[in-house]
Amino acid sequence: MLHSPRLTSLALTIAMVLGAPLARAAEPTKPAAIPATTVSASTKAPLPLDELRTFAEVMDRIKAAYVEPVDDKTLLENAIKGMLSNLDPHSAYLGPEDFQELQESTSGEFGGLGIEVGMEDGFVKVVSPIDDTPASRAGIEAGDLIVKINGQPTRGQTMTEAVDKMRGKVGEKITLTLVRDGGNPFDVTLARAVIQVKSVKSQLLEDNYGYIRITQFQVKTGEEVGKALAKLRKDNGKKLRGLVLDLRNNPGGVLQSAVEVADHFLTKGLIVYTKGRIANSELRFSADPADASEAVPLVVLINGGSASASEIVAGALQDQKRAVLMGTDSFGKGSVQTVLPLNNERALKLTTALYYTPNGRSIQAQGIVPDVEVRRARITATEPDSDNFKEADLQGHLGNGNGGADRPSGKAASKKARPQDDDYQLSQALSLLKGLSITQGK
Repeated sequence: MLHSPRLTSLALTIAMVLGAPLARAAEPTKPAAIPATTVSASTKAPLPLDELRTFAEVMDRIKAAYVEPVDDKTLLENAIKGMLSNLDPHSAYLGPEDFQELQESTSGEFGGLGIEVGMEDGFVKVVSPIDDTPASRAGIEAGDLIVKINGQPTRGQTMTEAVDKMRGKVGEKITLTLVRDGGNPFDVTLARAVIQVKSVKSQLLEDNYGYIRITQFQVKTGEEVGKALAKLRKDNGKKLRGLVLDLRNNPGGVLQSAVEVADHFLTKGLIVYTKGRIANSELRFSADPADASEAVPLVVLINGGSASASEIVAGALQDQKRAVLMGTDSFGKGSVQTVLPLNNERALKLTTALYYTPNGRSIQAQGIVPDVEVRRARITATEPDSDNFKEADLQGHLGNGNGGADRPSGKAASKKARPQDDDYQLSQALSLLKGLSITQGK
């Protein structure tokens, strides 16, 4: 499972941006710089001269003895990458391409396969496919192990090496060899594409019951959710009786957007707060009195692919008793990354804080446990009970004194396919909303 201790020690949630490593973390909406005045006094300690001498000696030895010539720039950049990679799985050094791709992904458009991946037991593991991308259309699922890329095994490679092999031009095809649930390996061939991710989708599941899915948290996601709520009410013609907010396989994104989304459903109280070592990492976000959701009964769907900003929203709504959480345990990424621009169009993506739910829970490496556990299952369609003989089929039967048309047996009228028809977790969420609507008299 993605929330197991073994994986969380290794997991690196990465967006496939032409295969380039790009952490999908809860991030500030704008790159931030750390003022020198906020840096801890411990950073002013004397430089470790012995270690610096060792570093210089290692660099000289590599330049003198390595089998191929290596220039100083390459060695220093590799040293910086190593410095960041050994801090935690989400801190990273971003070269010009990676920095640009990070900015593109939070704006909602980038090129690639459309999957979020991590590492487990030396293999690349799919955290979640992004909706309406080559990966999702090819049937790639959360939990799939990518054991080969174009025939080359991924085991033993670093995340960066494996991801680099998946890089390429838009339109070029790539073959991934996958293992699902311990079964036999199988190949999936897909073409890289420019990914234009629409972060919010909405529709009426049926009369009075709405559905909003958030695929990831981009800069405008909060605004889009507000528009989706207004449209659902308009399409329904009156206030909804229930709403499903689907955060499954949502890898996170912009912290501020997560706050805005939670605020659409809350009228007071804390949403999230963060703690870190620097002054500007101590943040608190509270709800304003406006209620775009009109206090409609709410079920939030989560699973092992719900990470970071998704967990901020789910944790706030759970702690504030605003929603019933349904599904399976979330991913467990409770850290916040800040993008610190450097010169030459480079940047550091540095973990600067941990976030906490309103009740003071850190979900780092633990995840959020749903109120109602519902695992993924297949829905098997059954034949309508057209063979049954009913009173209304009998010739000369009495009419109903209360009025209304008779209801004889017969084939049910064909209905338009609905999302809940083949999504067990969603159908259970809808059933719960109907129950709440009855018991609460709404």
